[in-house]
Amino acid sequence: MNDVTNFQDLFKKSVLHLDAFRNVSYVDILLSLLASFGIGLFIFYIYRKTFRGVVYSYNYNVTFVLMTMITSLIIMTISTNIVLSLGMVGALSIVRFRTAVKDPLDIVYMFWAISAGIATGAQLYPVALIGSLAVGAALLWLSRRKLREQPYLLIIRHSDAAAQNVRTALSKFTYTLRSKTVRKDMIELTVELRLRDDNTSFVNQLSEIEGVSDVSLINYTGDYAQ
Repeated sequence: MNDVTNFQDLFKKSVLHLDAFRNVSYVDILLSLLASFGIGLFIFYIYRKTFRGVVYSYNYNVTFVLMTMITSLIIMTISTNIVLSLGMVGALSIVRFRTAVKDPLDIVYMFWAISAGIATGAQLYPVALIGSLAVGAALLWLSRRKLREQPYLLIIRHSDAAAQNVRTALSKFTYTLRSKTVRKDMIELTVELRLRDDNTSFVNQLSEIEGVSDVSLINYTGDYAQ
């Protein structure tokens, strides 16, 4: 019974004392906003350096800076009053984001910006700074690793007479046939290759085979080409 009474008293005090903002230090507010802005700029820089997609979007990258600052504001707001925190949770629960995220790595940056905003809003500056430096260093290191094979689509259009020579040339690689289209005397092959470097001289060798009309090599990541 005492626990219920204490909770009711706490809730009533929180409702009645909505002037809790008077006790908030303006220096702390400015410091949190500056810290979140600085870390947001760091996220902005790391995203631009490690971007490997098709088209870089400046506006999308700017959202990480603003997301960090806005999250910091939310944390500072809900930490002052329990009623405001409940209201904020209710308001945010009705928000629905329907923008499709094509690259799963973008979700990492979103969570990074939100986590940094939470840490700066709670005035846990060492956590925000050290954590952001660690995440940024990991992303930079992973983005420069070139041991992973890159997937490519190789499209070859050739005549029936050149089919054997094309198969012989392709036997040097480990590939997967994705499609084969036959149009009268022309055959179009689409195969998937995985290469460890940017050596594409074999494309010129394939194009020099008699009966091959054209050869295209496309680097792709899942459902879009680049």
